[in-house]
Amino acid sequence: MIELSDIGEAQIIEGLPASPGIVIGKAFILDTERPHVEEEPIPPEDIEEEIGCFISAVEDTKNELVRLRSSLEEELGETHAMIFDPHLMILEDSMVIDGTVRRIKENGINAAFALTENIGIVTKAMSRTQDEYLRERVYDIKDIERRLLMRLLGRKAKSLRHLEDNVIVIAQVLAPTHTASMHRERVMGFGTEVGGRTSHAAIMARSLEIPAVVGLRDATDIIRQGETIILDGTVGLLVHRYDNAILDYYLDRKRKLEEFERELLTFKDYPAVTKDGRKFELGANIELPDEVNSALSHGAEGIGLFRTEYLFIAEDELPTEEEQYDAYRAAVEAMAPSYVVIRTLDVGGDKFGPQGPAERESNPFLGWRGIRYSLSNPDVFLKQLKAILRASSHGNVRIMFPMISSLQEVRDAKQVLAAARQELRMEGLAFDEDVPVGIMVETPAAAAIADVLAEEVDFFSIGSNDLVQYTLAVDRGNDRVAYLYDQYHPAVLKLIDATVRAAKRHKKWVGICGEMAGDPLSVLILIGLGLNELSTSPLMLPEVKSIIRATSYNYARKVAQRAMSKRTGPEVRRYLETIFRKRFPEISETEMIT
Repeated sequence: MIELSDIGEAQIIEGLPASPGIVIGKAFILDTERPHVEEEPIPPEDIEEEIGCFISAVEDTKNELVRLRSSLEEELGETHAMIFDPHLMILEDSMVIDGTVRRIKENGINAAFALTENIGIVTKAMSRTQDEYLRERVYDIKDIERRLLMRLLGRKAKSLRHLEDNVIVIAQVLAPTHTASMHRERVMGFGTEVGGRTSHAAIMARSLEIPAVVGLRDATDIIRQGETIILDGTVGLLVHRYDNAILDYYLDRKRKLEEFERELLTFKDYPAVTKDGRKFELGANIELPDEVNSALSHGAEGIGLFRTEYLFIAEDELPTEEEQYDAYRAAVEAMAPSYVVIRTLDVGGDKFGPQGPAERESNPFLGWRGIRYSLSNPDVFLKQLKAILRASSHGNVRIMFPMISSLQEVRDAKQVLAAARQELRMEGLAFDEDVPVGIMVETPAAAAIADVLAEEVDFFSIGSNDLVQYTLAVDRGNDRVAYLYDQYHPAVLKLIDATVRAAKRHKKWVGICGEMAGDPLSVLILIGLGLNELSTSPLMLPEVKSIIRATSYNYARKVAQRAMSKRTGPEVRRYLETIFRKRFPEISETEMIT
């Protein structure tokens, strides 16, 4: 790995890579903080007028969001436009609106202060969680609060609509109301202080294929307005106050990366075949049906993971069977005849379920989530399975259950699936009777009983993110222990190897859809272990394919065996870095940075 300190002088803010690429440009600091307000007494005779001002602000804000939603739907489609629905629901929520009106009346105070007090109560408990889905809902509420306050105070919110220069947007958080109104040709990249790979800003950046970094702590305080910065979405860095040596390095790296990407795209339609003829499938991970276009343009042979959570968390109400069917069908038809692996709802614990926050759990990551949630909500589960089955009549669909830890869970889930099939038969609706059914292997328990589970399902897909987290007992969202999160840890590699071997013994297809699949250092190990498929972000597919086509399966097997013999994760990583410097220097030059 290259240390920037060995090249020149620079200040660095470390974050998490959310969308790959490198941009160099002026920072546009977007102030997303709510304005400060003071409590002001309102005379009794003016209370109704104050309430009227608040209701007018609500209606004006609602009309503005409706216009933004319509604009985004025209530009990016209905699925992206759905991100505004929670905002509109908040503006009709009795806790927010009626609660504020009640405070104005009962306390005789100004609307702005009543609103901030009321919102503070609503968001206080929600803000304590580390879960990114729940945090996103807090940001939605706070975005509405900020917009209402700006109207009540007669101020104009800073907008991304009328940008005159090409900029890199730096914000505490980017809400849909910001990105929907932005001048897209002027925004080179996003950098946010909070959020994860499923945050709105990350999803939007990947859809627009521009670099993004999230988790940039205190960036809005550290970076100056108009300061020229470097945003590295491939590694996850924001570089500023740098000397000419750092600038020259990044200009060269950016040029090489862009040349490399253009070269890779020239053979995007070539198969992912090793030099000695071993064929691998390359799938794409998507959150929205619209992302199929990006998957296809980057050479995806299928969708290895269609995360369905966004259809649920984008709404405060359950999506209907018909709404789900339309979304699944859109992705399936766009990919036909290639496969689409649709994962059933993976929420629960401290994530928002489709009916709102679950009862607080002392240890949510080991609690009510994934398949446990679905089996506890059979009506929700049945409706989703029916929608997926109906979509199977339009293409090549595979159903996948998340967070499996026992054989009984698989059998119980298949019973609900059988009920869904029976209902569709009775309703006379078409579906594929032979849809393959698989599971995510993301718990050590599932990996340990992979032989047993393989007898019950048609395929495995290894979820490396959670597998690492649960194997090492590390919450990667916890700053105190995140350094222990190590996908090269021998225990993780051994569990992946055991899962693949079990699948092969039972002649079952096995893929991997976690972050490891898009990590160049991991690719040789994964193909060497004998997986059938690697599924990752569409933007990473050309690079993964280039690695596969540039090596032999026999060599990859030797690399995997050698890596498996190492005793620590850092030893594995150093071994792989040495290989890459020699065999893939073009990748090393653009990505190997600490």
